Amino acid sequence: MDSVSNLLKKGWINKNRPGVVLAPMEGVTDAPMRALLSEHSPYLFCVTEFLRVTHLAPPTKVFYRHIPELKTQSLTANDTPVLVQLLGGDAQVLAEAAQTAVQLGARGIDLNFGCPAPTVNRHDGGATLLKYPKRLLDITSAVRKAVPAEISVSVKLRLGWDNPDDIFKNVDAVLAAGVSWITIHARTRMQGYAPPVSWQHIKEVARQAPVPIVANGDIWNFSDFLRCHEITECKHFMIGRGALGNPWLAHQMTHYLNTGSPPTDLFSPTTPADWNPLIQRFWALGESQSSKPEYFTRRIKQWIKMASLKKEMSWFHQLKHCQTHNETLNLFQSAQ
Repeated sequence: MDSVSNLLKKGWINKNRPGVVLAPMEGVTDAPMRALLSEHSPYLFCVTEFLRVTHLAPPTKVFYRHIPELKTQSLTANDTPVLVQLLGGDAQVLAEAAQTAVQLGARGIDLNFGCPAPTVNRHDGGATLLKYPKRLLDITSAVRKAVPAEISVSVKLRLGWDNPDDIFKNVDAVLAAGVSWITIHARTRMQGYAPPVSWQHIKEVARQAPVPIVANGDIWNFSDFLRCHEITECKHFMIGRGALGNPWLAHQMTHYLNTGSPPTDLFSPTTPADWNPLIQRFWALGESQSSKPEYFTRRIKQWIKMASLKKEMSWFHQLKHCQTHNETLNLFQSAQ
């Protein structure tokens, strides 16, 4: 196991090294997508899609299927660290799952207390736990005690269930549990992804917290990042939908964080020709990851749909009618 100092050198969050983190997005940011996006931007690390933990800790085969990077020292092919995210409501079972993950090579554990999905919330997971600060304390404490000190334990929070001011007591709870850092999505659960975001709440937390605070929510482009940076005064940022819309966004953000100056190139892909190299590379990365023939087309549709939410891509309707990976590849190749 690497020393803590070596982990920091490899990109673990610390107050003196600003940077960008790739957010987990269920059904989208799987291992091939993590590999692709980390090739195009210098992420501090990627967080996996959440692994649901219910009555029993998942077996080894589930961890390996969900997080194949565990077999390569929890690193992507270009040596970007990958943290394991767990979701659930049972402190003891989550602690056991964290122990299993670490035994398999996990370098850090992230706890999901922010997922707003109704199905997840009805089954005692994600953002529903924001209503119970004591449970946040108990779960985070159990996981922190279950893994070695050199393994980071971080949490993902929203501002609250329906009251954004609940963020302060929930942050106090996870701080008391010994959390390594905190990512905050600047909305309540009841907002879902509806506007507005309250980056001001993140600023108030960050000013007081003794650990790094990672700002998250509505960073779709470089202008959004500048506004979030100005308001929150944070040094660390998590992006998900913005990263899918522009795989170079984290590179642009990191340049600014390191130099204080905007990058000269603010390119963002819009046309099929722009997207073609990315699609071809994703095909190469994903081909070995899934034996299901529908995997590639389904994932590309999810990806481009997300990218089209904030910028006009009229050709998306053509992609929606593609049924096979050959049809999908041809759509982009024909644009060259």
